[in-house]
Amino acid sequence: MPARKQGENWDDLRYFLAVARAGTLSAAAERLGTEHTTVSRHIQSLERELEDRLFHKSNAGYVLTPAGERLLQTAESIESAWLLSKASTGANRQQLQGVVRVGVPDGFASIFLAPKLHELTNLHPLLEVELFAAPQEFSLWKGEVDIAVGLSGAEHLRVASRRLTDYRMFVYGSRSYLAQAEPIRVVKDLERHPFVGYVEEGLFAPELDYIDVVSDQLVPRIRSSALLPQVFATLAGNALGILPAYIASFFPTLVRVLPDEIVLTRSFHMHVHQDHRKAAHIREVANFIADAVRRNARLFMGESI
Repeated sequence: MPARKQGENWDDLRYFLAVARAGTLSAAAERLGTEHTTVSRHIQSLERELEDRLFHKSNAGYVLTPAGERLLQTAESIESAWLLSKASTGANRQQLQGVVRVGVPDGFASIFLAPKLHELTNLHPLLEVELFAAPQEFSLWKGEVDIAVGLSGAEHLRVASRRLTDYRMFVYGSRSYLAQAEPIRVVKDLERHPFVGYVEEGLFAPELDYIDVVSDQLVPRIRSSALLPQVFATLAGNALGILPAYIASFFPTLVRVLPDEIVLTRSFHMHVHQDHRKAAHIREVANFIADAVRRNARLFMGESI
């Protein structure tokens, strides 16, 4: 690839990174808050200056060429240096500022994390947090988020990962359901009760494939791709559900069923790209999440608090 020319600037590289991560001009434009024609103009400018083609356009969108793959490494290094430089300026040392995007499973985000974030933003008025709450694994490499919380450790070498906490799950039923349903004295009795659970094809992590661990005879009659619909379906009083204790504890009408016989344990892990983890605003949000989880360890383990 030819040496970078004087006219090439960070702005063009910023648009290049957005397309490489989003896969289409329109998605990149939405992420950058501009028009797709503007994105296209920056990409064309960069290709002219480098005298090389950076993307192939296919049915799947924009795919990096070999030259684009090589530029991606350089662009990410420049992006990392820019973020670190911005975070270390005199103004930012005194007051953190910037936007931090956090990707979190829907239940953890909605019930646990979202109600606490005002503590962080009150402390740092110029800091903004964008919370992406969804039943999926978020990609740090594609730039979908700056911090990701998942159910397993990181597999990418350039991702810094820390184990946040274990959490326990139990079978729950509403008080109204259990009052009128057939008694449940042993695990086999569960086979006579309706369950809610995950859509198997929509499982975003193998750790969520746990219905057969309880009993291979359980077939959920109501299935969802996300956790919160399962919580509210169980609360409605027409079925049982396997739910995390840290969520069920917020709903006093939910009662554990056979808690001595059925206890499932899973883990939350937090991931930050190695290139970004030293940026002060990202590090502050990551530390806040870790501290909030640590302070509520008993909640996640389903212990009385």
